[in-house]
Amino acid sequence: MLIKEYRIPLPLTVEEYRIAQLYMIAKKSREESKGAGSGVEIIENEPYNNGPGGDGQYTHKIYHVGSHLPGWFKSLLPKSALITKEEAWNAYPYTKTRYTCPFVEKFSVEIETYYFPDNGHQENVFNLSGSDYRNRIVDVIDIVKDQPYGADYVKEEDPKLYVSEKTGRGPLEDAWLDDYWADVEV
Repeated sequence: MLIKEYRIPLPLTVEEYRIAQLYMIAKKSREESKGAGSGVEIIENEPYNNGPGGDGQYTHKIYHVGSHLPGWFKSLLPKSALITKEEAWNAYPYTKTRYTCPFVEKFSVEIETYYFPDNGHQENVFNLSGSDYRNRIVDVIDIVKDQPYGADYVKEEDPKLYVSEKTGRGPLEDAWLDDYWADVEV
């Protein structure tokens, strides 16, 4: 099993990120729900107690991904290959998400996320031990230096250019991690 830990320091509070995350989930669901063979279908959306992370919100969604594939390729695949199932347990600041595809029954991707008010320097946030801890791969993503490129780049979202009218944050310099988080070192 591959364990990859992404650390993504952001110039936001944990509460600001929670609000931004909810907004982006709703926005992406709207964007993905255009035309036949596309969209997000919400199967379940209910609170849970004593589950992953404590008490939270459970969601079960089906993503219809056919619209993202070329027609000739879609025609080769069974319908079960054109959907992805998502189960999520959101007990913010902890979330667990599992993705599966009915076409490939034994394959799944699980994502566990913790949100901390720090700069990504906590050494073992998932309390791994033994070979899991030793063999995990840690990747720190710098939102300024590790920019998307090509069609994924959006100038209005570039942290080197963006200034928040509400908070006054930005634009971020190349050394933003050192400057912004100097007083948050864990």
